[in-house]
Amino acid sequence: MNGGKAIVGRTSTRTAVLNLYLGAAVLRLALFTLFRGLPDLLTGRVEISTPVTSFKRLQEGLFLYNHNVSPYDGGVYHQAPLFLPLFSLLPDFSTLPVFTYLLYIAIDLLSANALLKIADAGEAGSSALFTSLRRDKRWSGLVVAAVFLFNPFTIATCIGRSTSVFTTCAILHAVAKAIAGAPFSAMVALSFAAYLSMYPLLLLPPLVLLSFDRQLPARATKSLAQFATSHVAIVGGVLAALFGMSYLITGSWEFLPSTYGVQLTLSDLAPNVGLWWYFFVEMFDSFRSFFLAVFWMHLSCYVGALTLRIRRQPLVVITLLMGIFNIFKPYPSISDSSLFLAMIPLYRHVFPLMRYTFLVAAIIMYTTFLGPAFYHLWIYAGSGNANFFYAITLVWGLGLSLLVCDLTFAVLRDEWEVERPEMVGKDIRQI
Repeated sequence: MNGGKAIVGRTSTRTAVLNLYLGAAVLRLALFTLFRGLPDLLTGRVEISTPVTSFKRLQEGLFLYNHNVSPYDGGVYHQAPLFLPLFSLLPDFSTLPVFTYLLYIAIDLLSANALLKIADAGEAGSSALFTSLRRDKRWSGLVVAAVFLFNPFTIATCIGRSTSVFTTCAILHAVAKAIAGAPFSAMVALSFAAYLSMYPLLLLPPLVLLSFDRQLPARATKSLAQFATSHVAIVGGVLAALFGMSYLITGSWEFLPSTYGVQLTLSDLAPNVGLWWYFFVEMFDSFRSFFLAVFWMHLSCYVGALTLRIRRQPLVVITLLMGIFNIFKPYPSISDSSLFLAMIPLYRHVFPLMRYTFLVAAIIMYTTFLGPAFYHLWIYAGSGNANFFYAITLVWGLGLSLLVCDLTFAVLRDEWEVERPEMVGKDIRQI
């Protein structure tokens, strides 16, 4: 009897998941086909497309590639070379765009499927070294995947055809494989993410710890140092293979400065929702190298500190780092926000400990509506200047910073209450 009920339960869950994926796919396909001008409109938005993720720039690079010209000539294309053979396999976008649409929809569904597996594993509330007192208060993987798939930021990124969706998919699969006890696959997925966008390489320390904690007993390695060394070598080997394939595709190493050098040096100062572009527009050239080093050190210094402090919960570290990257990386977009916000529902058990939920939600909604308005005033109406748009991006960064800090506080408070059960529910003050 119980076995029959379990089978029925699993069948109904699979049906619900399939219906969710079907609904998300139909919605995206309807937006692509019924609103013909919407994809191009969103592709041109600076909140969605950046110099390193823009679909228009990808089309320019693809045109040069198909005509046997280096895609990096002209300084427009700044994306990974392997995108070129992938998109060249698809029919011409100008005549049959539906195949490109289906590719982006499939990538979104794959990302949601990885997120569903992460949520159902329960790692957020009960890791190998820590078990929360509130671990039973969590949403199912179906709910978490639905939040991701129907997030307006996720939908807008898909319709705008930003190549950041591929990075999101690779990161989520790296985390899902690490939790599933497949560290080799996790390292390969992270290598692809780092190859596409570079910054995911900073997730390597917490991902190695997560993989180490979730090893299958039959293949367990006792030494963390030995495990870390071997898996860092795997990432290095996969990246070397990807770079070699890129060299064969382009015929030179020109892609290295054009793809990764642009992010390191911020040579393209196109406006975006980040903090870098306006600062370096106003920067004197004599100070540029110094502040580039400062900004990159600031971005990367959180990795070690968070990994050491929240060692018992590597998934929390990965989530917080994705929020930090969303704020401080050189070319952020709302795609990074959708990834970070997709991870937040995993921590349903610490929501009661968060203090600024309403304020954060209000700031994010406020900036979501006013950001495009201020950009319009600056670029099209001519009644504003760059300060209008940069000011609203600062408020956007403030909202995300509050969310990262609030989640950090909630997680640390949860750990503290496990260590000191007598303090559960009591107020604390910093003296």
